Amino acid sequence: MSQTKTLKVRVALLCILVGVVLALVAVVTDHWAVLSPHVEHHNTTCEAAHFGLWRICTKRIFVGDKERSCGPITLPGEKNCSYFRHFNPGESSEIFEVTTQKEYSISAAAIAIFSLGFIIVGTLCALLSFRKKRDYLLRPASMFYIFAGLCLSVSAEVMRQSVQRMVDSEHTAWIAHSLAWSFICACVAAALLLVGGLALLLLALPRMPRDPWESCMDAEPEH
Repeated sequence: MSQTKTLKVRVALLCILVGVVLALVAVVTDHWAVLSPHVEHHNTTCEAAHFGLWRICTKRIFVGDKERSCGPITLPGEKNCSYFRHFNPGESSEIFEVTTQKEYSISAAAIAIFSLGFIIVGTLCALLSFRKKRDYLLRPASMFYIFAGLCLSVSAEVMRQSVQRMVDSEHTAWIAHSLAWSFICACVAAALLLVGGLALLLLALPRMPRDPWESCMDAEPEH
């Protein structure tokens, strides 16, 4: 592999590395969405919530005279976090159980786990390609990163639909929502993994013949 091509591969891997870090941050944090209830009384407390793939956190926030909504979630208040009941039967997460679709949450978490699995396998292939000087391992590595990006984008879309169904439901107290920074990390990570994986795949493919009469056997061998 030439020095120019090696530099391009490293740039693609750097893009993928940033995507991997953002994917890990998105999966382990619980700021995918923020939910706000209807405020009926002022000079009292309201209960806002934010959640991720694994747990939900509620916070009691004081509502002043001029406040029309509960929040923002960054205001000080009593905070309580618990894992979703379908992931940990010993924990209580009644708010989530009543106001959203459990199937959506399980699906989003499962797809995110598949994404992390693809990232791990792709990283192993990439490390082996450099340690053993086997450039052909970059091809399966790039495919695994592309699959990881696709899975993460699907997980983000499932979570977005879940939040939307919560707010639109008549059996919920939530009237407003916003997608938070963990969700943004997931979207950016998916884009970086897709772009970086595709670029790495194109760089790892063997060189095409320059002329119509040049066969693949006559092409320059890879080193």
